[in-house]
Amino acid sequence: MKQVFSPILLLGVLSLALSSCAVKPQASFTIPIQKIVAPAPVAFINSSKNAESYEWDFGDGGTSAEANPMHVYKHSGNYTVVLKAKKGNKTITTKQMIQVTAPERCLIEIETEFGTMLAELYNSTPKHRDNFLKLAEEGYYNDLLFHRVISGFMIQGGDPQSRNAPAGQALGMGGPNYQIPAEFVDSLAHIKGAIAAARTNNPEKKSSGSQFYIVQGAPVTEASLNQIEAMRRFHYTPEQRAAYLNLGGTPHLDREYTVFGHIIEGLDIIDKIGAVETAPGDRPKKDVKMKIRVIK
Repeated sequence: MKQVFSPILLLGVLSLALSSCAVKPQASFTIPIQKIVAPAPVAFINSSKNAESYEWDFGDGGTSAEANPMHVYKHSGNYTVVLKAKKGNKTITTKQMIQVTAPERCLIEIETEFGTMLAELYNSTPKHRDNFLKLAEEGYYNDLLFHRVISGFMIQGGDPQSRNAPAGQALGMGGPNYQIPAEFVDSLAHIKGAIAAARTNNPEKKSSGSQFYIVQGAPVTEASLNQIEAMRRFHYTPEQRAAYLNLGGTPHLDREYTVFGHIIEGLDIIDKIGAVETAPGDRPKKDVKMKIRVIK
């Protein structure tokens, strides 16, 4: 007897055959660098196949839906990176552990609404370095203001009285109840981006326990450097002269205030803060808050 299949039955068989042969997504990725040192921008190379969308979890709270994302690991540690490759209602997941090592240099981040500056604190000024790190790790600087801004000169912050300070309040006298002995180092100068300790007018030039400034500075000439050398009785190295002539700075502060760090990335942020409108007393009319993190 001849068998007859209905069109509906044939369509169902065909549909089943197609679905069983549907290509599933494959999830796979690689990392091109061998050693990752914080703070590290890591480019992930996605080698997944047959996927329509992706979900990344970088293991430190960061996520992305890009195919080939870039992610910055700001602290050392072991992180499990999870990639989900999706197609239709199918999801395939792959995981990979990566290790981020601590930086050899002493690094901090200074976050502001204008961007984040990356800075190095010098090992050659250990008293200032260690004090700054201690305060930063305690959260001392978080939400304090850059309370004194002078365009073409510097931006200053670190006064604990600036936290939640009402408009018009005079600032600049607060800090912990101690000072730090001066640490003048021949190789450190007030070139643009230098981080230095503020201080009161005291004969030993001891530094404030918390207040600091970042040099914006102005153009510098050979003649002005020669004048400073004659007045202070020291000599700039060829490298310092080249940096001053290229970036500018405030050489008249050399050997007067302790330089204990410098901005590695984000010199343009100094300029942005330096350009804000200020009230009498050099306090910005709109508060410029900071948040400082130690990279370790």
